[in-house]
Amino acid sequence: MLWVAVGWSLFQLWYASPLPFVFGFGILNDTEARAIHLGFALFLTFLAYPALRSSPRDRVPLLDWVLAAVGGFAGSYLFLFYVELSGRPGQPTTLDLVTGTVGILLLLEATRRALGLPMVVVACVFIFYTFAGQYMPDVIQHRGASLNKFLNHQWLTTEGVFGIALGVSTSFVFLFVLFGTLLEKAGAGNWMMQISIALLGHLRGGPAKVAVVSSALNGVVSGSSVSNVVSGGIFTIPLMKRTGLSGVKAGAIEASASINGQIMPPVMGAAAFLMVEYVGIPYSEIVMHALLPAVFSYLALLYMVHLEAIKMDLKTIPQRPTPARERMLRMGLGLSGSILAVCIVYYSIVAIQAVFGGTAPPVLAIAGVALYVASVWYSSRYPDLALDDPNAPILELPRAWDVTRTGLDFLIPIAVLLWCLMVEQMSPGLSAFWATLSILGIVATRKPLMAVFRNENLAASVRAAWDDLIDGLALGARNMIGIGIATATAGIVVGTITLTGLGLMMTELVEFISGGNVILMLILIAAISLVLGMGIPTTANYILVATLMAPVVVDLGAQAGLPIPLIAVHLFVFYFGIMADITPPVGLAAFAAAAISKEDPIATGFQGALYSLRTAILPFVFIFNPAILLIGVDTWPQTIWVATVSLIAILLFSAATMNWFVTKSRLWESAALLLICFTLFRPDWWLNQVSPPYEELPASEFLSAVAQTPADGRINFVVEGVDLMGEDVRKTVNVPLGEPGEPLERLRGIGLTITQAGDALMISNVDFGSYAKRIGLDVGYDVVAVLRKADQPSSLIPIGLALAATAGVAGLQFARARKQADRKETGPAR
Repeated sequence: MLWVAVGWSLFQLWYASPLPFVFGFGILNDTEARAIHLGFALFLTFLAYPALRSSPRDRVPLLDWVLAAVGGFAGSYLFLFYVELSGRPGQPTTLDLVTGTVGILLLLEATRRALGLPMVVVACVFIFYTFAGQYMPDVIQHRGASLNKFLNHQWLTTEGVFGIALGVSTSFVFLFVLFGTLLEKAGAGNWMMQISIALLGHLRGGPAKVAVVSSALNGVVSGSSVSNVVSGGIFTIPLMKRTGLSGVKAGAIEASASINGQIMPPVMGAAAFLMVEYVGIPYSEIVMHALLPAVFSYLALLYMVHLEAIKMDLKTIPQRPTPARERMLRMGLGLSGSILAVCIVYYSIVAIQAVFGGTAPPVLAIAGVALYVASVWYSSRYPDLALDDPNAPILELPRAWDVTRTGLDFLIPIAVLLWCLMVEQMSPGLSAFWATLSILGIVATRKPLMAVFRNENLAASVRAAWDDLIDGLALGARNMIGIGIATATAGIVVGTITLTGLGLMMTELVEFISGGNVILMLILIAAISLVLGMGIPTTANYILVATLMAPVVVDLGAQAGLPIPLIAVHLFVFYFGIMADITPPVGLAAFAAAAISKEDPIATGFQGALYSLRTAILPFVFIFNPAILLIGVDTWPQTIWVATVSLIAILLFSAATMNWFVTKSRLWESAALLLICFTLFRPDWWLNQVSPPYEELPASEFLSAVAQTPADGRINFVVEGVDLMGEDVRKTVNVPLGEPGEPLERLRGIGLTITQAGDALMISNVDFGSYAKRIGLDVGYDVVAVLRKADQPSSLIPIGLALAATAGVAGLQFARARKQADRKETGPAR
């Protein structure tokens, strides 16, 4: 089993690399790669997960070996018989149908073993719906499907099990999971934890702040809530309890911080990579949109932890006595040195690329190896970091640089990943490949290099490095089993939707339930995400809700005159899928944290949900104020202004939910802070009560407005037409435009072809899979108006009033806190 897992990791590295094209060997198309991926996942599931609690744990039963072999065959069937299947599309043979039937049944059993019964129930409900469509209520009724059609659609095409979700898992999710696993294996996890302790341990509530920051650092390279809790919580939860926090609050803080690891770029949760396919934009753009909310959510949690520490009067961890002047000098040198190092690395890479041109990659590789060897040599001069003992008291905090210098080489693979993703804008899969290749090199050579530089036993170090490498490759594959199975099972749901037309029916159903009210619709979708998330993983939850509901939100918002960017809707669904990991009664992250803290998981979940309210409010902001996603924000001054106002708003919301600002808040003060928060997030709401936000211009000005829109800008316009159900619709849509150019060409860049007949403009073609198609535009719609931002009073007016009100509340609380302090000093009156 070990070598099968290693083989899976090696296969994924081969598939993601450029080597198949270099050697002209092992070139696989997407369908073949997905089949091999699922074959490995099914094979390993039956070997790694026992069938029952009573099943033996010291050996794999013969039946499980048989199921593993059959599952591996069924999963890889599209690879093994790809040529034959492509020669008879839609004409399955008996072997095809038998394999499909066995494959579906074994996939459901693998899902039960790896993910639990709820995910199986969801899949079975959709399978039942496929066959019983004619017996369903009118609103979701369809004519049903035969067994042959069902099996062909679900198992022999890329519409079902082998669809987009499994494709994303195959293309790059595996490599990101492997990257995080290997980084942890190399010791980077403990290194990040110790840095967090050194930087924040001296603050009030320092251990809790360590949990937040270390989870954020883990979130940079890991996209799993539960793994973040387990890897960091074993250190931070006992550390928090040692300094006075209750076990429930310690577990809740760790769980709340860990679920945000999935929203923290650059390596977000697996569902974020699916957005590349569902939204149709590069992953680098998704990272850009998601960055500010993720950072703000962590900063808000830090602030909540600080308020909790003040309320409980928690003590700090003692630090080495250092004169204030020396502390300030160290801090200044640390910040300036970090900025200088980043600038040197960046401009050095740019200079090498400029000088060497096409031969720059090997030069950069040599320079990277030299930098790595130098970093390891420097680190070898100092003792290795010891693993933190959760039960031992921290007598004195280490200095940040003393910790940092022991693992400078850990920054290299992270830098490689960030450079490839954000600067070179490579695909997520190729970026993850180069980053994983660099961390593989570190795992394989770090211990031997340390042994050479320290004059230690080289042979023992080589053996240890080899063991770490094999173990890391196997563990990465082991961590991917659940994700691979989840995405395949979610494919059954997606296949059912495409086979039955359920997506179109859901639009009518949600519109009926919500009455066309966007707020009610969003609350409904958030509730659905939370309920589904109680039983199925975040990735599957996102696939299900995004497939069913995201188009509905965009469509109904457009009909209500609210142009909602597609990325905002998908991030809305993504965030609430993550929230399910901490929401009682079944919050997996809360359960994992409670197991470490030895406290009640339900109480931990409720406390964690309270801390996570600051994350839950953000998705609603995405919809109504997409500027926080840097949509429509074109300049640095605008970015700084949006970031500052949004950060103040989320901090005030945190203070209101904690019922503590400067001191304990009164009820009306918390209500005032919530109103201020709303005003800062949505100053336009108040302005819209005075004057309309947009001016409607005739369709004749549409093309000139497109031409005048700046590079990568967005435009709002109104279309009218008849939908597929024969009903008249009017939609307000928001579309991004690329580089400046001829208007019709710019529109074709988003898949939209406009035909002009005098002043009339009609949509004559919408490219399949394009952005225009995803937001519900269709052939035959007429462009009837273009919206231009109207002259409104300045947003500084409501923001200024809100900040003045904040100062007023703070002033009242300062005065009250001073009186309370005076009473304590003077004692009770006699």
